[in-house]
Amino acid sequence: MLNENVVKLLKEDMWDLATCSGNEPNVVPVAFKDVTDDGKLLVGDVFLETTLKNIQSNGGKIAISVYDAKNLEGYQIKGTATYVKEGAIVNTFKAMVEKMFNGAATAKGALVITPDKVIVTTPGADNKKVL
Repeated sequence: MLNENVVKLLKEDMWDLATCSGNEPNVVPVAFKDVTDDGKLLVGDVFLETTLKNIQSNGGKIAISVYDAKNLEGYQIKGTATYVKEGAIVNTFKAMVEKMFNGAATAKGALVITPDKVIVTTPGADNKKVL
């Protein structure tokens, strides 16, 4: 589902996470993120309060937008998120966040996102194509 181009953008560029609950949409940029070898998307929880409330109330539904602003290549990934509070994933994000913020902030947990659908957002003939 996540082809080489999608993974490359996910690893190199910022993501926007979108959730919704009670007809109130929410979108946030995330910098603490990764892609696992088996295609799961990981997001460190530093400031995800509204996002977490939304996924609790909407069954974990989440969308991610990633794009290269220079060449306009982009993808929307829809999936289901679960939240973890401990383990290797959380420890990795804690170390990243604490290093970046010189100990002034930390990761409280992490989202583990299972992609259900990848949609091309690049302008052109493949726009809206489901991969």
